Amino acid sequence: MLTCQELKHTILFMFEPTVYQERRSRLVERLQRAGVTSGIVLFPSNGESPINYPDNCYPFRQDSNWLYFVGLNVPNMLLMLDVSDGKPTLFADDITMDDMIWTGPMESVADLARKSGITDVQPLGAASSRVEVAISRRESFYCLPFYRAETKERLSLLSGLSPRQLEASISAELVDAVISIREIKEPREIAELEKAVVVSEAMHQALLKQIRPGWTGYEAAALVQYEAQKHGCGLSFATIATNHGETLHNHSYDYVAKDGDLVLLDAGAEVESGYAGDLTTTFPVGKSFDSHQAQIYDLLCNVFLDATSALAPGKKFIDVHRAACLSLAQGLKEIGIMKGDPSMAVECGAHALFFPHGLGHMIGLDVHDMEALGEDRVGYGKTMHRSEQFGLSALRLAKELQPGMVHSMEPGIYFIPGLIEKWERDNAFPEFIDYNELRRWKDLGGMRMEEDWLMTPTGARRLGPAFDKSRKAIENWRSRA
Repeated sequence: MLTCQELKHTILFMFEPTVYQERRSRLVERLQRAGVTSGIVLFPSNGESPINYPDNCYPFRQDSNWLYFVGLNVPNMLLMLDVSDGKPTLFADDITMDDMIWTGPMESVADLARKSGITDVQPLGAASSRVEVAISRRESFYCLPFYRAETKERLSLLSGLSPRQLEASISAELVDAVISIREIKEPREIAELEKAVVVSEAMHQALLKQIRPGWTGYEAAALVQYEAQKHGCGLSFATIATNHGETLHNHSYDYVAKDGDLVLLDAGAEVESGYAGDLTTTFPVGKSFDSHQAQIYDLLCNVFLDATSALAPGKKFIDVHRAACLSLAQGLKEIGIMKGDPSMAVECGAHALFFPHGLGHMIGLDVHDMEALGEDRVGYGKTMHRSEQFGLSALRLAKELQPGMVHSMEPGIYFIPGLIEKWERDNAFPEFIDYNELRRWKDLGGMRMEEDWLMTPTGARRLGPAFDKSRKAIENWRSRA
């Protein structure tokens, strides 16, 4: 039976039922082609996660694979998909009259199931009986990796399978089949991603227009969240709004902005359908960049243009990443911070002092799409392997780009004092880094520029309306603030 917290959820967005039927059919076909011709796929929906007592929960977020193959934004359901014939069975309970007093009327489970193209509906309590029948027939069970311990525990209680049995049911074939389907976005998905980018841009532009000296990080983050919610959206991840962009995932808002600071805003919207946007903008708190900031920001813009120009269908994303790294090393050499052969510097990893992360990641129903299935499995596939070199080891997406893939492009340039001091103490790459010159720059902070891109059969297309982030355009925004 659904609890008071669970009953808050309503079905606000779904594609037509045939979409989910067709996706499940494709999944079964992929499994059968991989040699999995019988057995049961177990898809548990997410449940609520209490903050400090059962009826006070974190905001509910449905499992993304469930949203993709079932679509129902309701907690505590279970789908069993028969691989032999593709038949889905939904296990869930209707609310009681007592529940309805607190929540108001809700659709029956049968009515909800029809929205997903499912006709076989059973009570949650019948799931274990169905599993017993499958075991008696010597059928196998297939699960995706569990990223919430409570999901595995709940599925164990519902199915009668032990946690160890569920772990043993995690299927590489199922993971690969899901990735191969979800990584190529349908036109309806691209439309939702465009919506997410449009709202994400509004979030960034609101802060770009309004921040002033004296603002706190809390005010900046609150404005960004307000802009998302004003458009009926949530956040696709916790907002980064910081004057210390050299800390890559800085979620501290305990600062007061002052003239001369740079603000790095990394924020995105999640639209009603669950699809995500992910943008980063760097800008001055005052009216303009200072001379050092301007040089590095101009270089960042050049790196971004060189990287996006390298995008093409059939090209490996790791090669696009390397193009960005080479552009960075060449630019830092022109400034005088790096020296020597830029190509050799990139090959050795010397540039990673200033760019210690990857160029991008896939985006979809997750802001780092499908990473719950395994980051390397999603970003590298079966044949490529992650480098152990510092910086390159953080690259989340490396494999060949195909039409329909959506990914971020997010080069950055960072001056991390502790890392600079360590490399100088260790005399790392003295043939490529001029530490005497670098000391003049090491307190500059960090900058990043990020946009979301779709690969098409003819080339890459930036999602969302035009958002000029050249230095001149950013300073024009700030001069009107």
